[in-house]
Amino acid sequence: MRLLNSEISYEIAKLGHTDHICIGDAGLPIPTGIKRIDMALERNIPTFMGTLDVVLDEVQVEGVIIASEMKELSPKLYTELLELLNKKCQGIKIEEIPHSQFKKINQESKAVIRTGECTPYANIILKSGVTF
Repeated sequence: MRLLNSEISYEIAKLGHTDHICIGDAGLPIPTGIKRIDMALERNIPTFMGTLDVVLDEVQVEGVIIASEMKELSPKLYTELLELLNKKCQGIKIEEIPHSQFKKINQESKAVIRTGECTPYANIILKSGVTF
């Protein structure tokens, strides 16, 4: 068991099939009424990728949503993200949409985990799957 944060564990435990949880960078707007789990300590601590790596060990993911702008504006992060998803969640659907649409879909998330990441478009919505 890697995840030590009780708030994140609780939110993951409550996820039902197709529910969303988001991991975002320090600047992602979090809609009013959505559970905010603020992990940000300082610039890039914790990182988006480090946080995602731990969370992926705890949640069954059937798909993810990312901003299409990440590929062009944060290519290193994009490559690292695809490598991590391929390693931990083989065969899942990766949906790339404009950031403006990402923010609208994020309004349906059960919780947003805010990291200290300052890389542009370091945000992901995880769609909960089932283990059976």
